Amino acid sequence: MAWDVEGTKKRIYQAALTEFAAHGPDGTTIDRIAKRAKVNRERVYNYYGDKTALFSTVIRTEVDALAAAVPLHITGPDDIGDFAGRAFDYQRTHPDLARLVLWEGLTGKDAVPDELTRTDLYKAKAATIAAAQQAGHIDDTLDPAHLMFLIISLSSYWSAAPQIARMLTGHHDGDTDEAARRRAAVVHAARRLATRP
Repeated sequence: MAWDVEGTKKRIYQAALTEFAAHGPDGTTIDRIAKRAKVNRERVYNYYGDKTALFSTVIRTEVDALAAAVPLHITGPDDIGDFAGRAFDYQRTHPDLARLVLWEGLTGKDAVPDELTRTDLYKAKAATIAAAQQAGHIDDTLDPAHLMFLIISLSSYWSAAPQIARMLTGHHDGDTDEAARRRAAVVHAARRLATRP
């Protein structure tokens, strides 16, 4: 019987995503990933390299998936609000991404794996905002990079810190009415940030 390489790689990837989101790169072990994926640890190393390389693959893949699912096109402030709302929706259904990013920040390292590639992704989004500002489509008060960071924060922090959201609102993530109110707040705030005074 032939070995299912792609299926095994997917199991390892999913196990790594789960472990890294729960425990961070420093708190995760290759042994735990292998056990969760039901493979031996050598398979993990063969397919993904060491733990640092595997974490890099996971976070890059998750960031790229968000970027592909939620493209940014701007013709006015409503588009900024729409982008923030779609990013909120994506992160609500993929909460591991925000956790991965927080864990990455907690490692205390100045540089991150694939930093140049990911920097290009973020700078492209800031350039889209800059172009919209120069065209007069949105307010140009804020630096484009700062505005992009604020939009990312608005849309992702609900998933990154659900305990704070719960304490402030008195509602859990699973409450669909509350999720709709949170989304509306994100969209409204993002639009306001992009609207000329």
